[in-house]
Amino acid sequence: MTEPDFTIGIEEEYLLVDRDSFALAEAPPGLMEDCQKELQDQVAPEFLNCQIEIGTKVCGTVGEAREDLKRLRACVSRHAARHNLVPIAASCHPFSDWRDQKNTDKDRYNTLKSDLAGVVRRMLICGMHVHVGINDPDRRTDLMNQLSYFLPHLLALSGSSPFWQGQDTGLACYRLSVFDNLPRTGLPPRMESFSEFERSVSTLIDLGVIEDASKIWWDLRPSSRFPTIESRICDVQPRMEHALTLAALTQALTRMLWRLAVRNQRWRIYDTFLVSENRWRAQRYGTKRGLIDFGRGEIVEFADLLEEMIALVAEDGSHFSSLREIETAREMAQTGGSSTRQRTVFEHSLAQDNCTDTALRAVVRHLIDEFHHDL
Repeated sequence: MTEPDFTIGIEEEYLLVDRDSFALAEAPPGLMEDCQKELQDQVAPEFLNCQIEIGTKVCGTVGEAREDLKRLRACVSRHAARHNLVPIAASCHPFSDWRDQKNTDKDRYNTLKSDLAGVVRRMLICGMHVHVGINDPDRRTDLMNQLSYFLPHLLALSGSSPFWQGQDTGLACYRLSVFDNLPRTGLPPRMESFSEFERSVSTLIDLGVIEDASKIWWDLRPSSRFPTIESRICDVQPRMEHALTLAALTQALTRMLWRLAVRNQRWRIYDTFLVSENRWRAQRYGTKRGLIDFGRGEIVEFADLLEEMIALVAEDGSHFSSLREIETAREMAQTGGSSTRQRTVFEHSLAQDNCTDTALRAVVRHLIDEFHHDL
């Protein structure tokens, strides 16, 4: 069985904030033009005018992705500064109101606004997508069915959206609470072949419900543009190195599942209903509570599950020279990830007799620092 390339690409969505008030701010036309002059099609506007999206080149390893992602983040930050703006990589802004934001004036986004009405206007959220290159369409489908089991594990590590409109939601990832209101979201259904996926999508296209497969917004999907599977489950990461850890895990897990296939084995596929329960636990608690191990029939501490996962992909991490990045997941799990760090900053500010508004601005200042931590 010919081994796929397992190339990776990382897409990130950022929020633009005013350097003085730390509130969300619209991107002036000159900002996007300047970024595109330098980055060409690696940068693009997003649905809301306060967002900007970047995408790395096709990379063979996480090491390659690091250099490109650093360049992209630095470019956006540099050009934003000329407009008194600064990017943050958090899936929800701690205090700005979605009602005050405007969508980007492009046909695609105007159509979305019209089709999805009030649901899409609340989409003040940012995500991180990881593409893994697998040329054979049916192999993509088979690996996607198995990889779905690990999506809650990746989500638990990634939570960066504890605040929404000035309130602590109690969740590690509030982003999904907003995103899941859209149609065609959530965990992907099990499919027997790529042609089954194509037939289902074609049914909706022929009916005029959607224009193409890019309107399928599952947590994991066959990409509509590239020969890849695209993981969309993760919150965007304030720290670049943590984004690379999630990408390394996604790449290594995919190759691990392929190795099973070479030996005529496979990861057991559990009902979506059961995996959804772990998805909720990850969304609610992040790494602070365990996930269900369906094989054992018990809830297992996340740290223990992570050690098992690292052992599973050790050979693959070695193959891609990404063991260091994969093992950084231990630190992420121990500290509770970005959602915990944001809450710590918020609580520390309140403890200094600051008001809630001041504490929330301290969180944004913290997110600005984290964005530039590894640049």
